[in-house]
Amino acid sequence: MPTSKRGAERIGHRGAPREFPENSLPAFQRAIELGADAIELDAHVTADGVPVVHHDPDVRSPTGRANSSLVSMTWQDVARVALAPGVFVPSLEQVLTLAAGKVTVYVELKGRGVEERTIAVVQKSAARCAVHSFDHDAVARAARIAPELRRGILFDAYPVDVARSMRVASALDVWPQWELIDRVLVERVHDNGGRVIAWTVNAMSAAERLIALGVDGLCGDDVRLLP
Repeated sequence: MPTSKRGAERIGHRGAPREFPENSLPAFQRAIELGADAIELDAHVTADGVPVVHHDPDVRSPTGRANSSLVSMTWQDVARVALAPGVFVPSLEQVLTLAAGKVTVYVELKGRGVEERTIAVVQKSAARCAVHSFDHDAVARAARIAPELRRGILFDAYPVDVARSMRVASALDVWPQWELIDRVLVERVHDNGGRVIAWTVNAMSAAERLIALGVDGLCGDDVRLLP
């Protein structure tokens, strides 16, 4: 994946969620307008096998009466879920069409059995993509489905043996919560041919510290705060 001319890759976390509903087409469009090198999003799969972009596994149903799980809904129903007036839950295909030729798209795999359907959409797209997940087994399955696709593993606790985790999941990108990152972790990932992408970085001071440590990517809610 390319690195920003400024240094670390600047990644819009779920687009530009401080200005538009997260994981929405307007949020991704705004991140692109603000100069993001990449966008990050969350992918689930509907009951009829359509990958959709939403953080949580549940959404408010179109009737507004109760929450419904994405895995139990058809794409036709999900497409009617309003995030704001005139803004609806998008499909992965819609987001990739928007991003193609403009930014890299980092797709977080969420839910059981999402890899095959999600990767099929990625492979048909002209967008430059990679996948990552807290579920390292899902990343390993993605490696078997599409070995050519860049893959990453997420951490919300300090990795005990990051080199082993990378090897077992067949991943090169390591996504730790930004507070966990130290020089030792960065060096271990780099020594094993990988990159470190920090999330969620929302302060210039934190971004500058991470760049000094040698991180390769910064994922934040406002890319204007990322050097």
